[in-house]
Amino acid sequence: MTLNITIDAEGADAPYEQVRAQISEQARSGVLPVGYRLPTVRGLAEELGLAANTVAKAYRALEGDGVIETRGRNGTFVAAAGDAAARQAAAAASSYADRARRLGLSEEAARAAVADALRVAYGAGE
Repeated sequence: MTLNITIDAEGADAPYEQVRAQISEQARSGVLPVGYRLPTVRGLAEELGLAANTVAKAYRALEGDGVIETRGRNGTFVAAAGDAAARQAAAAASSYADRARRLGLSEEAARAAVADALRVAYGAGE
C-alpha cells in the first residue's frame, strides 16, 4: 500500500484541498489503513512538486478533521478516521438541528436547507 496523490494544476480546487481530499478519501476507504505512516511534509511536497506550506496546510486540515494524527518526531499517521469523522458529523448535525429550531424553521425548511448545502458541497447537478 502506498499513498497515491495526483495534483491537477488546472483543477478547480486548490492544491492543498486536492491533497487533503485524496488523503481523506484513501483513509476513509481503507486504502490507507489506520496507523499508516504518511510522508513528511517536506517529503510529500517535494514528491508532488508543491510548496511545503501547501502540504502543511492540508495536514493541518486533516488533523483537525481527525483523519491523521501527528506524533511529534515519530511522524504523522492515519488515525481512526471513520469513527472521528462520524462523531464530528453527528455533532455538527445536532448543532445545526438545534440552531434551525431556535431560528424558528420548520423541520421541512431545515431539511431543505441541508439538502441545498449538500448539493453545493458535493457538486450535484454540475
